[in-house]
Amino acid sequence: MSVAGGLPFAIARGVIHQCEALQIFTKNANQWRARPLPDEEITAFREAAAASGIAPIVAHASYLINIATANPALRAQSIAALGEEVDRAEALGLLGVVLHPGARMETPEADAIDLAVSALSLVLKERPKGKTMILLEHTAGQGTAMGATFEQIAAMLDGVRHQRRLGVCLDTCHLLASGYDLCSADGYAATFERFEELIGFDRLKVFHVNDSKKPCRSRVDRHEHIGRGCLGLEPFRRLVNDPRFDHLPMLIETEKTEAGQKMKMIPDPLDEMNLKTLRDLRMRTSRHGSILP
Repeated sequence: MSVAGGLPFAIARGVIHQCEALQIFTKNANQWRARPLPDEEITAFREAAAASGIAPIVAHASYLINIATANPALRAQSIAALGEEVDRAEALGLLGVVLHPGARMETPEADAIDLAVSALSLVLKERPKGKTMILLEHTAGQGTAMGATFEQIAAMLDGVRHQRRLGVCLDTCHLLASGYDLCSADGYAATFERFEELIGFDRLKVFHVNDSKKPCRSRVDRHEHIGRGCLGLEPFRRLVNDPRFDHLPMLIETEKTEAGQKMKMIPDPLDEMNLKTLRDLRMRTSRHGSILP
């Protein structure tokens, strides 16, 4: 949800859309600089969040951050920016910060993993009393983007000592684009069997539920409305009814109606459409445990 007008307005927009969980940007995602968060805005946000019942709430880190880079200047800037993202989320009482690991460019994969591990370790070590998590997002694998395989994600996580402050965000669009075929029942089962084997469901904290404009193994990150892309409806039906994930937030990052709408306090028709689609896929059960239509 947009934070236009101030962070508490994101909560109000979430309430209008009957959201159960929420993702926000605490700063402009395409800029390094961030405005300071006034104490009164932090207090208003936390009070609005508590009153709304929306939980958990996560932030998405800036797209500029690259903790896998070997470029000294970009690396230093990225580590500082990630630390600031975590501090802002901590102040707001958020579950975590969703982070794209970044691109390795010319750096060998193993070295890029080591760079990411050291960056994560430094940010968390400098905040020993914090609770906000860093949630590594599995990526579509465009170019030299890191995090497109479960093996890479596992290696980044396993290299950091502060395990309680790390988790994973899985994006359905990214999974398909990177080569995990969620479309068939067998592919869905195999994907999560592999995830459990390499990473573990205890580390999975958030889902991004987006359809994909591009097919499996395209390595192109292009979100589509639920059921209208290369995934179709069935993978989402399986996901929202999977008892292994019924406690996890599932967040949409689908296209909104128009940029000019974000200042308005009215429901976005495209958000309403996608949320309704997902809600309609949920199977209801009777008090005896049988499935209702």
